[in-house]
Amino acid sequence: MVQYGKSVVLLTALLMFLNHSAFAAPSAAGLDFDEGETRTYDEVPVEPIQQFVQIYGIVKENYVNEKSDDALFQQAIKGLVGGLDRYSRYLSPEDYKQLLQYTEGDIASVDFELAYDSSLHQWVIQGLKKDADSSRQGLRNGVSVFKVDDHELRKLNHDQVNNLLTGSIGSTLSIQLAQNSIPISLVRNKKLETDIQSQLLHNQVLVLRVKVFKQETANEIKNLIEAHSGSKLKAVLLDLRNNPGGLLSSAVETADLFLNQGIIVSTKSRAEGDQQFQALPGFEFQNLKVGILINNRSASATEVFTAALKEHKRAWVIGEKSYGKGVVQKLFPLSNGAALQMTVSHYYTPSGRMIEGTGIYPDQLYPLQQDVKEDIYLNHVAEMLVNRK
Repeated sequence: MVQYGKSVVLLTALLMFLNHSAFAAPSAAGLDFDEGETRTYDEVPVEPIQQFVQIYGIVKENYVNEKSDDALFQQAIKGLVGGLDRYSRYLSPEDYKQLLQYTEGDIASVDFELAYDSSLHQWVIQGLKKDADSSRQGLRNGVSVFKVDDHELRKLNHDQVNNLLTGSIGSTLSIQLAQNSIPISLVRNKKLETDIQSQLLHNQVLVLRVKVFKQETANEIKNLIEAHSGSKLKAVLLDLRNNPGGLLSSAVETADLFLNQGIIVSTKSRAEGDQQFQALPGFEFQNLKVGILINNRSASATEVFTAALKEHKRAWVIGEKSYGKGVVQKLFPLSNGAALQMTVSHYYTPSGRMIEGTGIYPDQLYPLQQDVKEDIYLNHVAEMLVNRK
């Protein structure tokens, strides 16, 4: 009872402080905003804080398991930020320190693989080392996995399962070991090779598999197209399936290779103002037929690129509707070494349509069926592109 009383005194003192003055947040210095930035926030409303104090006391005194003040406050903070949208989150000092080690625009997987066990008819963990992060979270080799994020693995093939594990480095996914078990959150921290894979098909279509938009992606695409310029190219097919995005600047530069005017993307922000990114005049690849292949895991900067070329009628888009992630996030460091990773802007297509929650619809819906081989599917898509007028 004494401990609860101290907590209420502290909360009441906080309430009195908030009631009489506005406050300045700690410096929001981080990866992509200025050092020393400070802002004054609006006065916090009194009644919700009073209700929070009341609920805090009820939980502290009556919950079946005793919880420390620190655990309850951490839970409240995570709920406040995590409830904003599906991307914003509170980063502990350890999580934030790890995130700073990653390079934006890299693609990664988790620190184990999933293999299909035909005797169990389940996907199981393999290749997990004893000192790996996932091991410290209680995972072991041979343990079966029921779901990755919201996808049940039972009916998926190897490529589909592997694609679920990959994404932008530092991003998170959840795995569920059994149908009724609690999901476990994991960080994609195993960097993968992301070189653009090129393949010239028999019908003179150059297929470029772009896994993520990195700083050098635009130049790599330009060089690959030029290297095949003597082979009488009929078209270029950009395979952006499972591409989680990467650098916005890279997506803009790559779109600019194929556009000579107009808006590529715009961002709208309540706190930071609005921005527009325009294509620069250029005619290098203007006569080249372009196709874009996407699926439901094509996201973020990939959707920016696809929407720009589609809405300017510069490319034909085929496949599935994209994921629908159209947000700009920033890190707000806190005085205790933790940080908030929070959405501050939304992406908009050249026509002014918001990408978030909607995604990009292809000109032609044509998903890869489970019983169709990858090379047959890709050749068919390329043939459809060539025959388009």
